[in-house]
Amino acid sequence: MDLVSGSNNSFSLDLFRTLSRAQPGQNLFISPLSISSAMAMVYQGARGDTAAQMAQALSFTPGQDVHGGFQSLNSQIRATSSSCTLKLANRLFGERSLGFLPEFLDSTQKFYQAELKPLDFMGAAEESRAEINGWVEQQTESKIQELLQPGAITPTTRLALVNALYFKGDWMWRFGAADTREMPFHSPKDGTKPVQMMHQVKKMPYNYVPELELQVLELPYQSQELSMFVLLPEKSSNGSDPLLKVQDALTPEKLEEWTSREAMDAGAEVHVHLPRFRLEDQHELKEPLAQLGMRHLFCADTADLSGICGQGGLFLSTVVHKTLVEVNEEGSEAVGASAAVASFCMLREEHFMADHPFLFFIKHHQSKAVLFMGRFSSPQ
Repeated sequence: MDLVSGSNNSFSLDLFRTLSRAQPGQNLFISPLSISSAMAMVYQGARGDTAAQMAQALSFTPGQDVHGGFQSLNSQIRATSSSCTLKLANRLFGERSLGFLPEFLDSTQKFYQAELKPLDFMGAAEESRAEINGWVEQQTESKIQELLQPGAITPTTRLALVNALYFKGDWMWRFGAADTREMPFHSPKDGTKPVQMMHQVKKMPYNYVPELELQVLELPYQSQELSMFVLLPEKSSNGSDPLLKVQDALTPEKLEEWTSREAMDAGAEVHVHLPRFRLEDQHELKEPLAQLGMRHLFCADTADLSGICGQGGLFLSTVVHKTLVEVNEEGSEAVGASAAVASFCMLREEHFMADHPFLFFIKHHQSKAVLFMGRFSSPQ
């Protein structure tokens, strides 16, 4: 795993836990890589304590080639097969009266293929909000609409970081629509609710972590460049949230250990029951990022972003993040020819019944970077 992927995965889990504590028992879906990549653009222009706080929160290490690493990682991800739909909108918007350093604008374009767009926040805040929303909607093919709500941009806004992302992948092994049926989902927070439960029996990569009574299932997307990993703890018998213990135990090393191809058993027939669901999530990340240590960045009196505009007074006003994920039966069937060699072995079976809260991650195999992570706690 390269340094940037490792940094991103550490930041992913820290941010996920922070957001989880703020909304216990609720559904949650974020793209930490989208956030850390966008924050790294700001980090280019951070100086002094502001830069030090950002580096610590984002898990950057001294001497690390942060921007070259993100350039390489983003290039790998952009080259992902067309079997997945990945729509990303990522941009900085700044108050036009400030003026921005050409070297900062050049490096943002070079390393992140992103631009800083000057807008008239002071004189036309609402028009600026509409322009940002229109750009995001266009970039995501109308999947993400009205990202910034009224009041999000004001005449005091100086710099806004916006990222929005839409993802949909085709399973390598699709679920048959005829096998989907209504079943109960048991949520400690909301009780029992009906879900449309997908089902299939297939030899899929599977792991079991006995110390946490945790099942781990890999659901590859077509071309196997990306996979969804579902982490399913045993169902709670006392009404407590079974995910809290798992979330507290998660580290980048544990996640890699549990989901590595070497750790997964690919020989077992797995009876998979997984809800069909759609999650749309939005977060204003100013407070969560400050909790992770980025305190100076959001305060006009302490922020040092002089590498962006060459002077003091610039601070990050808002960080808005919106995501959308769809999990359903769809996928293209793969057709191939092979010679079958008969052999005999004992049939191993595992039952994976996701009828209670679970965590899920979408990982890019080549880089080992976590692109998305979420918690499904209750049907919407």
